[in-house]
This record gives sequence, C-alpha cells and structure tokens, in this order.
Amino acid sequence: MSFYGNEKADIPGIGEYKTISGPVMLYQMLENIWSAETCAPRMREKWTKDNKTMGQCSVTAFLAQDIFGGEVYGIARPDGNYHCYNYVRGKKFDLTSEQFGNEKLIYDLKNKQERSVHFQKKEKEERYNLLKRKLDACIKQ
Repeated sequence: MSFYGNEKADIPGIGEYKTISGPVMLYQMLENIWSAETCAPRMREKWTKDNKTMGQCSVTAFLAQDIFGGEVYGIARPDGNYHCYNYVRGKKFDLTSEQFGNEKLIYDLKNKQERSVHFQKKEKEERYNLLKRKLDACIKQ
C-alpha cells in the first residue's frame, strides 16, 4: 500500500466510524470492497483487480470525509475532470493515488469539491451509496 499521505495518515474515525483507526485501516478495508461497480463508468474498461483504485476517487474521498471529517479537494485533470483527495486536520491523503502510477500529482488545496455538485450525477451518488453499504457491512462483521 502506497497511497499519497499514508505515512502521516494517523487520523482516527469519528462518530459511527470511530472503530476505523485511520486512513490506512480504511484503505485496507476498501481493497476488498472497490469493484468495477463502484468505478466511474467512463473508466471501467481500465479497472482491474490489480488497479482497484481506478475511477474510485470522488466516492472514496466523500466516504473518507464521512469517516474522518475535513474537506475534499480536487486536482484538475487534462480531461476537465477533478481527481479528489482529502484534507483533514492539517493532513492531506489520497486513498486512490495509486491509479496514477508514477505520475506526480500536485496536492495544492486550490479546488474545494462539494458533494452536492458531484452527486448531481445520480450514478455517482449511487456508487457512493454502494461503497458506503459495503463498508458498513464489512464493519459489522
């Protein structure tokens, strides 16, 4: 596991997610949950079990926001979309950074992302809800 910010990601979960000790634990849980179903439709052809983080950024970042609080920011991509990551209590982390391989992303806190805007796309809200249900089921086991 080598997601961006993992070495400093010592932020405990809050509320109903206080059993999640931090982003590293969440990542380990999501490794078993991410699927082609939770991947952005435009990226599904690139999704594989070897690249589970492909197309998972916004739904994962908003789920991490539920768990740890903080803000979601986006990195502008050449195709006009944003790659989402988290900023919580002075720490940046990106649970889905591995999908970019060796590409160096700039985590500059310039483009705050709002779930109300992202979830205007019904399919994205449905993918988020699916990921959340799968995580909740995993926690209850």
